[in-house]
Amino acid sequence: MDIQSTSPITIFIAEDYEITRVGLRLTLENVPEFLVIGEAEDGVTAVKEVIEKRPNVVLMDIGLPGLDGIDATVRIKSESPTTKIIMLTSHDNDRDVFAALAAGADGYCLKEVSSNHLASAIKAVADGVAWLDPAVARRVLQASVNNAPKPVSPADPKNPARPTVNASPLSQRELDVLTLVVEGNSNQEIADRLVLSVETVKTHMRHIMEKLCVSDRTQAAVKAMREGIV
Repeated sequence: MDIQSTSPITIFIAEDYEITRVGLRLTLENVPEFLVIGEAEDGVTAVKEVIEKRPNVVLMDIGLPGLDGIDATVRIKSESPTTKIIMLTSHDNDRDVFAALAAGADGYCLKEVSSNHLASAIKAVADGVAWLDPAVARRVLQASVNNAPKPVSPADPKNPARPTVNASPLSQRELDVLTLVVEGNSNQEIADRLVLSVETVKTHMRHIMEKLCVSDRTQAAVKAMREGIV
């Protein structure tokens, strides 16, 4: 289909610094597929206007005055769950990243990101794909594994005292591979740990991504954490 015949991705910018807000708008207006339909410099206004305008994607700063980006995300998602939200911030600490994901953010992007990567992130979340900045992905995923409580497996209905073994759609070997991905291991490191060839690890990763309906290993790891698969 000709790109000119498709509807643009509508974008709302929530950012309190005017110079940053203007820079974002000018950058995004250079992308033919994008249409900036609104801006806000505080969280309360952002929530009100996003709910009224229903953009496809919101670029949300965490440190907004009045109502911070985390709380604004929660309110927007409760009223307009189909609106996608990317946290665009200079904050890269684990607390803010986890809080953003828990609030329902669909992406997390640092402000020093290049314009090309920002465009890719917007297109990804608009298509329903979670996007985590590569600069923080590995550290965040590792911290989640170290700090998050392990979910309790559902009970076997035939024997309530005995948990069901592997309630996920993945095989045990795929779970082993995914667990090592979440821990931040490369394909070669996973192959060494599990005594497999790199090609076998790649095959397992392809099956994992197909079963979880994601397009890359970072998205697989995020989904595994969100849904308690590992």
